[in-house]
Amino acid sequence: MSNSEDTLNKQFGLSELKEEDVSSNPFEQFRHWYEEALRGDFIHPNAFTLATSTSEGKPSARQLLLKDFDEEGFVFYSNSESKKGNDLAANPFAALCFWWDNLERQVRIEGKVEIVSQDEADEYFSSRPIGSQIGAWASNQSSVIPNREVLDMRVEEFERKFEGSAVPRPHYWNGYRLVPDAIEFWQGRDNRLHDRLRYKLQTDGRWLIERLAP
Repeated sequence: MSNSEDTLNKQFGLSELKEEDVSSNPFEQFRHWYEEALRGDFIHPNAFTLATSTSEGKPSARQLLLKDFDEEGFVFYSNSESKKGNDLAANPFAALCFWWDNLERQVRIEGKVEIVSQDEADEYFSSRPIGSQIGAWASNQSSVIPNREVLDMRVEEFERKFEGSAVPRPHYWNGYRLVPDAIEFWQGRDNRLHDRLRYKLQTDGRWLIERLAP
């Protein structure tokens, strides 16, 4: 076996995931793992893959950054006129996937997405760096543009427009909250016999913990 094949077939085994060791609350369990990721050697420990689909079921996925979470759900922000925004308007069901390779951990979250309140979106937008605020105005996200120069010119245009004043949130730039009905915690184990514990929301509001075969 070549060295590259050895690397691709690396064995897991840093830790294990037992029912008796996890919280009965999936949000608390996520918080525990997320805090460990924040302390780890990751460029963006809050990065996740967002999977959406059209009303016809055609899937699409991309990387985003988690901005907040609590027992109401997991929050991210985007241009609502983007591909993901159009998908979510047509089909509000989506999935998130976090992958923390150094910890050999993955978290998969499924549920329905809702738009956060305007006040919440305004508050977060005002906390962003000025360059990111200008970028939200300058970029017609997911639209075709002829070249980079067009984007740079729009940035300069909005820098002039908002010079010396607060940058308002564009009406099309919104926050989204995925309200989960299933959260799966995955811990890598040797021989691909990984630990998988899934929290599944029941009709009475309780969470059922199930072990899934790897």
